[in-house]
Amino acid sequence: MRLFDSHAHLTDESFAPELGDVLARAAERGVDAVVSIASELDDARAAIELARTTSRPRVWATAGIHPHHAERCTPETLAELEQLARSDLVVAVGETGLDFHYENAPRRRQIEAFRAQLGVAERLDLPVVVHSRAADDETAALIREYADRVVGVLHCFSGGAELLKAGLEGGWYVSFSGLVTFKNFRDLESVQQVPGDRLLVETDSPYLAPVPLRGRRNEPAFVEHTLRRLAEIRGEDPGGIAEATFENARRFYGL
Repeated sequence: MRLFDSHAHLTDESFAPELGDVLARAAERGVDAVVSIASELDDARAAIELARTTSRPRVWATAGIHPHHAERCTPETLAELEQLARSDLVVAVGETGLDFHYENAPRRRQIEAFRAQLGVAERLDLPVVVHSRAADDETAALIREYADRVVGVLHCFSGGAELLKAGLEGGWYVSFSGLVTFKNFRDLESVQQVPGDRLLVETDSPYLAPVPLRGRRNEPAFVEHTLRRLAEIRGEDPGGIAEATFENARRFYGL
């Protein structure tokens, strides 16, 4: 099977001592492509450099400001973000969105930063990678506000039925992480409802290592465990899911 890890944080400091080995293990496990997701501008710069210098697996980058850092989303940083996002190696804006669970930034600032980055995505005709936690109504409202202007992915999906409905009606993609392998994961219906041509799979590494590797630092080589669980929940062949999610990621990111 060829695999596409659609969302990993390869510039996280936990990977720094052995990033070459991490990438080699991913390639050995059939991971042909990874998108390294940025949470801040320094992340974006590092991800672009990684994409420039890595050939196996193929790595691409994003440019964005995570909702945890929304207060850093000033006119100056937005202008720099937009400039970074013009790189041929940047395939999406994000990770942006809303996180009202931790509230590391005021809700008003998160919404402003999210809307601003949706604007960048619209101007550059790029997709957007969205984090949403405990903010279903507000995220759904912004998806609808930008309907027909921006396409996105609800990454590491753990939201409710209304957010899923808004995303699917808006033509968005939905990505699932190692969460689906956990014993306490109960939302099988969401996994089953996503159309096969809008399903993505991710590690969100170094976070959320899947069963049977919980407790370890996650990495792209582990994406197969999540993919096999998705196939089990959907009653489909893992090889078919692997090929579909690979092609879906290529289409979503414009590769």
